[in-house]
Amino acid sequence: FFFSSSNNTAPQMSDWETVTVLRKKSAGASAARSDSAVNAARRTGAAVETEKKFGGGGNRQHSAAKDTARLDRETEELHHDRLSADVGRAIQTARVAKGWKQKDLATRISEREQIIQEYESSRAIPNQQILTKLERALGVKLRGKDIGSAL
Repeated sequence: FFFSSSNNTAPQMSDWETVTVLRKKSAGASAARSDSAVNAARRTGAAVETEKKFGGGGNRQHSAAKDTARLDRETEELHHDRLSADVGRAIQTARVAKGWKQKDLATRISEREQIIQEYESSRAIPNQQILTKLERALGVKLRGKDIGSAL
């Protein structure tokens, strides 16, 4: 920093000695939450407002509807119903009788080949729309009393 003329004077030291505080930060929010800070405020007679928040104190955005203890006490087994073996055999025999492969049947009902595999092996969760498509394509009844009979 170089001043060559007399018009440009260096700043006075007194300018550096004065300090102006624009605002003062208050104690952080964590200090106000501690028990000792709350008790100190109560002793001095300051107004203290406490509020219990719903679900506070934990990371529970994705908590289950039932608590684990209640699920453990529950006696019934919760599982999805699977397709019966009779329906799986009926689908397979009707498909073989028409001379179709699993892929051929899948393309005729606009589903994936994996869906046909699951239905024939009785691992699928029954879907009424898919069963209706299969009944129409194969011409065989897959629901009700007479499973495997012609429509």
